[in-house]
Amino acid sequence: MLVSVIIPTYNRAKFLGQAIESVLKQTYTCLELIVVDDGSTDRTWQIVKHFSDKRIKYFYQENKGVAWARNWGVKVSRGEFIAFLDSDDFWLPQKLEKQLRFLQETDFLLVQCLEKWFRRGKFVNQKRKHLMPAGWFWEKALEMCLIGPSCVLLKRQVLDKVGVFDETFPACEDYELWLRVLLDYPVGLVPEALVVKRGGHGDQLSRSILGLDLYRIYALLKIRTKITDPCLLSKLDTVLTHKASCYVQGCLKRGKWEEALRIKELLPFRINNE
Repeated sequence: MLVSVIIPTYNRAKFLGQAIESVLKQTYTCLELIVVDDGSTDRTWQIVKHFSDKRIKYFYQENKGVAWARNWGVKVSRGEFIAFLDSDDFWLPQKLEKQLRFLQETDFLLVQCLEKWFRRGKFVNQKRKHLMPAGWFWEKALEMCLIGPSCVLLKRQVLDKVGVFDETFPACEDYELWLRVLLDYPVGLVPEALVVKRGGHGDQLSRSILGLDLYRIYALLKIRTKITDPCLLSKLDTVLTHKASCYVQGCLKRGKWEEALRIKELLPFRINNE
């Protein structure tokens, strides 16, 4: 069973080598590693070229964003299973082996694992709300993204059914995709920290995009069109109201009246933030 591992990267030469090495050192070896360089201007190509492993495939594109890069990787991949790895993260050696075994022994079509957080040179503890859950947790995932791209392994048929990352999202593209996935599929969990997730560095996407809640609002508005169950719709609207109210209030405090009005007009219901 071939696993296609997709690493999107942009100017992450200082981290990329460790990410690639962590894939090549997996105890499960039947894999292809697809590195999609999203227009890097640093030493990314030299880092990739350093590895002589024939399982590596390198693609370069002009900068189009992480969603486009991941989608290109999916498009050119051949595996029955797909795994994503952010270029500033890395895996422990048994990550794929343990997740594949889980999928073979259960009826799940996708599985994630726990992760260790590495911030400013040391490991830090996560808050309970950030721990990866399992099962059907769509309602809980409305509040925050609860599937880590670097932590997930899924069968290709999942993306064939629900679609890939929305390339119009410069951020929160994973939050948007997982909300679609969770409407149709439960998520399994290997309850071990098999991923090391870096954070706190200056080029981290979540630090470079201002107003991340704006894209979460867009994601909720998009998924709202797919909801027919009144109970689920009510829960979505509760979260949407809260996120939109906070965002609009922030706009008003900064004198961004037109932006506040624009968001209010996008909503299918009225919020009060004057």
